[in-house]
Amino acid sequence: MTEEVAIIGVGYTAASPVTPEVSYREMIYEAAVKAYQDAHVKPKDIKSFVCLSEDFHEGTSIFDEYVPDQLGAVLKPVHTVTGDGIHGLIEATMHIQTGLMDVVAVEAHSKASNILTPFHIMAFATDPVYNQPLKMHPYYIAGLEMNRFLLETGNTREHCAMVVQKNRQNALDNPVAAYGAQVAPDDVLQSRPLFAPLSKLDTSLHADGAVVMVLASAKRARELSDHPIWVKGIGWCSDSPSLENRDWAQAVYARLAGDAAYRMAGIRNPREEIDLAEIDDTFSYKELQHMEALRLCREGEAGLLLEEGTADLDGDLPINPSGGTLGTGFLYEASGLYRVLELVLQLRGEAGKRQLAHVNTGLAFSWRGIPTTSGAAIVVSNN
Repeated sequence: MTEEVAIIGVGYTAASPVTPEVSYREMIYEAAVKAYQDAHVKPKDIKSFVCLSEDFHEGTSIFDEYVPDQLGAVLKPVHTVTGDGIHGLIEATMHIQTGLMDVVAVEAHSKASNILTPFHIMAFATDPVYNQPLKMHPYYIAGLEMNRFLLETGNTREHCAMVVQKNRQNALDNPVAAYGAQVAPDDVLQSRPLFAPLSKLDTSLHADGAVVMVLASAKRARELSDHPIWVKGIGWCSDSPSLENRDWAQAVYARLAGDAAYRMAGIRNPREEIDLAEIDDTFSYKELQHMEALRLCREGEAGLLLEEGTADLDGDLPINPSGGTLGTGFLYEASGLYRVLELVLQLRGEAGKRQLAHVNTGLAFSWRGIPTTSGAAIVVSNN
């Protein structure tokens, strides 16, 4: 990267299934106050703000007009990215690399409990000519892809159930997570079927929450922070939006986004050079699919890594120590920022009971969700 960029402050709320006691503005405000205090900045020091939002989820057009007050961004540039949280971090990184801005804040939130028809909105994103007339629940797409992925790679339903067990267990030690639980693989395999082979426990549940992160140029980062977390590599990719001509077994978008981030970070062997990873697991099979696409293992080996305990907290390559989306909750645009949040806490040594030993470099990857093939990757390090 031509200009070094660091994450110098994080603020967040705990994820929760419902939050009737607070508005999305109050959640964002809480996260922003904590992030600015952590970064030792005031709103007047921030040159630009990036907001992650989707008008259909918010129920409001031009939603970025509703975020300046609680961010301290009145009369400041507010740039909206209709993408996942890591897309926003990438945008902020590029803002700083222009040399025009030295401190940028990124905001993402979820008020999923306010959305009455989330699956209707999801289905509305499918092709209006070929897909919407089927009037199917959008999770049928996940069921089809899961079936194809398992068939072609040799990973199994049992491996998917192990993902659920691991991530829900990890979430028990994460005070931010909404869905920590002790779940046995048999519980997953016997849970209510949705779209074969996908079952209810294979899917993440919605949650409310907010995250704000402050990024800075190298000069400002060293002035303001004693523990900056350096952005080493970024990458993003959108594969085919059409269900009819995409690769149903491989996450091509993850492979291309990850490879771009690795090239920028100078990483040749992700399996050996990445100490921990927070990667999308909106559905249990997605963690396995993304592990293979991100070259954390070879094709067909993701399930074997789980069997060997490699992806456990005490394994050689912990995957989703936060509990991932299965344990924390699906937080729409904020999901990616919660993945990066875990990396920041781990690399600072502030992860509490789930703190890993000897971690220096982490990978976070987010998927935009059904029906997209859009993802973003970021590599960060504490040195």
